[in-house]
Amino acid sequence: MNSPVHTTSQPRHRMPRRGVRAARRAAIGLTAVSVLAGTGVGWVSYHGALDGITTSNALEGGPVSSGDTENILIMGLDSRLDQHGNPLPEDIYEALHAGDETVGGYNANVLIVVHLPGDGSPATAFSIPRDDYVDLAGCDVDPCKGKVKQAYGWAYQREMESLDAESDDPQANEQQAREAGRRAQIATVRNLLGIPIDHFVEVTLGAFFQIAKAVAPITVCLNADTSDPYSGADFHQGVQQIDAAQAMAFVRQRRDVNDENFTDLDRTRRQQAFIAALVSALGNSGALSSPAKLRDLLDVTKQNVALDSGFDLASFASRASALTGEPPTLYTLPIKEFGQNSMGEDINIVDVPTIRAIVRDLVAEPGTHTSAPAAPEHVLEGHGAVLDVINASTYIGLAAQLETTFSADGFTQGQIGDAESLAAVTTIDYGTGADAGAQSLADELGLIATPSSEVADGTVQLTLGTDFPGEDYLTGSTETSTETSSGESDSSWDSTSETTSEETTPSTPVTTVAATATGTATAAPTDLSQMKVSGIPCVK
Repeated sequence: MNSPVHTTSQPRHRMPRRGVRAARRAAIGLTAVSVLAGTGVGWVSYHGALDGITTSNALEGGPVSSGDTENILIMGLDSRLDQHGNPLPEDIYEALHAGDETVGGYNANVLIVVHLPGDGSPATAFSIPRDDYVDLAGCDVDPCKGKVKQAYGWAYQREMESLDAESDDPQANEQQAREAGRRAQIATVRNLLGIPIDHFVEVTLGAFFQIAKAVAPITVCLNADTSDPYSGADFHQGVQQIDAAQAMAFVRQRRDVNDENFTDLDRTRRQQAFIAALVSALGNSGALSSPAKLRDLLDVTKQNVALDSGFDLASFASRASALTGEPPTLYTLPIKEFGQNSMGEDINIVDVPTIRAIVRDLVAEPGTHTSAPAAPEHVLEGHGAVLDVINASTYIGLAAQLETTFSADGFTQGQIGDAESLAAVTTIDYGTGADAGAQSLADELGLIATPSSEVADGTVQLTLGTDFPGEDYLTGSTETSTETSSGESDSSWDSTSETTSEETTPSTPVTTVAATATGTATAAPTDLSQMKVSGIPCVK
């Protein structure tokens, strides 16, 4: 089934114009499960106990959703260390069946985006298969391609190597390198899906195991007997209760001695089934109402979970509680086919326009674009500000091109140059007296302009990251508006506009099937599968 991959550059359209919007700051409980289950109520009384949790500024400067809509990225790291770079407890390594702290890297083996609609309708979540072969933000090769899970680890490693010779503080190095990894992973997911990422939760293997341990036994269901000596999985058909060690095997299994068609996407659906099971277990175990168990879970959070600095846990708990009326739906995004990269590694070949169209449909809110008046047309105006452009992307000559392009819109040409290293995210900084021009440019690109004492008076500094759609400007393609399902122009940030007009229509039909289906109806890698977070779903 494997076939070679041939990489070609695809032209993109420029970022659509939009005004700067401030997303309402919401929050998340201990893990992504609280988002899906609405069990965040228990955290209200304990939000003060989370002062020691790791927080991150990796989202700063990125695009945001409008109104009360929020997209939350959950990153499950395959790291054998906690958030501070320390080894995990020995029982976790024993349960992993995959070595100790010296094994594994910083791959984001679990990538789930939870969409909370601004109108209060049920939440939706979609899993990204970890081996999808995509453009990676922040990498130092051209073309910048790899498995979607690798964006974090590659950026982490590059940052760590640059720090080794400069600092003797291992913990500070660890946190700085992780920040680089987070920025790259967030930008990569954002570019793949074509939607903003408003918040994120980073969870290590330690958190997963210890949460499972706190609420065990956990009830799961399988459609057939299954066994995998690599992960330690050995389960029988039907409903059964498992402990924390078995839970690790349940979600990590990617082979089956009884089924040669078991794929990594079946592993993804296992993770979703486990989320549903964990939701049920959290409610039945009393963990959220027991002060002792709650304190234990909070300690797990401090050691093994990182959140973006914009989260307000108590506020989110109130919103999560309102989501219990109807269970959310979990989707697994499809692939086009299996293939191999130039090094012979197995990868998932994906149709990015199809993925973006699917995600756009999944997050569309009824009436969002039909009743509201169209946003006024924004006209870029530099107000005479000097524009300096620093190229921290992989596009040669992009800084010079943008100086020429934007000087026609009222900016004064300034200095251009290349950064010492690549950046994952495009930023806009400005000095005193240049706020009007900076704000206009930020509106044009869908970014946030930040005042800086390090930028000269009357000057706007645009730093181009690897997330910037450079082909738009280097190839001279014209701007087109992104169409919503109602046919009206959407002024929200949506990187589906980065594709050519020919690419905006999915090139292959997508079938939606139940993740719990059996026999000939079993979900295939090319299917968009769905699962309700209710009860105990039976999966492959």
